[in-house]
Amino acid sequence: MFTALRAVLFPVLLVAATAQAGAQTWPDRPVKFIVTQAAGGTPDIIARLLADKLGQAIGQQVIVENRPGGANAIGAQAAARSAPDGYTFLFATAAALVTNPHTFKSLPYDAAKDFVPVATIARVPFFVMVNPEVEAKTLPELVALEKKKPGTLSVATDGQRNFSGMLTAWLSKLGGVTYTQVPYTAMPSGIQDALAGRVQVVILAVPSAAPHMQQGKLRALATSSAQKVPGFEQVAPIAETYPGFDFIGWFALVAPAGTPKPIVERVNREMDKVLKDPEVRARMQKAGFYSDGAGTPDSTAAYVKAQYDAWGKVVKEIGLQPE
Repeated sequence: MFTALRAVLFPVLLVAATAQAGAQTWPDRPVKFIVTQAAGGTPDIIARLLADKLGQAIGQQVIVENRPGGANAIGAQAAARSAPDGYTFLFATAAALVTNPHTFKSLPYDAAKDFVPVATIARVPFFVMVNPEVEAKTLPELVALEKKKPGTLSVATDGQRNFSGMLTAWLSKLGGVTYTQVPYTAMPSGIQDALAGRVQVVILAVPSAAPHMQQGKLRALATSSAQKVPGFEQVAPIAETYPGFDFIGWFALVAPAGTPKPIVERVNREMDKVLKDPEVRARMQKAGFYSDGAGTPDSTAAYVKAQYDAWGKVVKEIGLQPE
């Protein structure tokens, strides 16, 4: 019996000992961030800024590897299948972790089981915006316009199963109206149509919205954040019209499940310092990304779970069927 028990326990103890030894010497080679967007976009720029700062803190280069496509699934799958040794992290979007599981029948990764949360990175509020020719100056006025002439307001979205599409459907339900969605495979085309007045409404993240607001080409009626957005305090939260409304984009750093806890905690501490650095915070805010620090692995896990539940409710309420 002893021999059989030893045969079972020895491999387990060996793995644990190896992981512990690896954690003590980590990092002894470059670390990798997998980003699910293409190089050159704002998320990629922020990821590279944070990777550079984290690399300085841990004494090893942090490389950004772009794996765009598949509605974030390609990059998420690559991260999920990586060795849980502390050398690969996913710069995860809200879509990858909390909306894809509700909108896809199957994914090549399990958002809940394949990753361990490491740090909260940043939140990215969205603005409900209109062409200046639209009479509405507030969200209630926009609702009133649609009720007065049903079917006259169209909204440029990135598709029914993406953020702006689901928000449009949710706002329709909450307001008792039906905004006409015009889906675009590439949102720059949707923005151009909103600028030209071919569609009247568009929902954009702060980085995309800010230039058009500053030039007076689009007018922001409300923000999807429960709080006012720093630098855009004139824009009222949707929550002032629909209490409790708080749906924003965000990024979190996660690692493959099984990554040693000491490494997760170390990266969390270092990332918290990076995110609270005044220069980093200023650069992120200028780009439309807002952060109060990394939180803890536990608080990040709790936030992701709460967001998963909230989006699950939205998907159910708007009647969106997974595909």
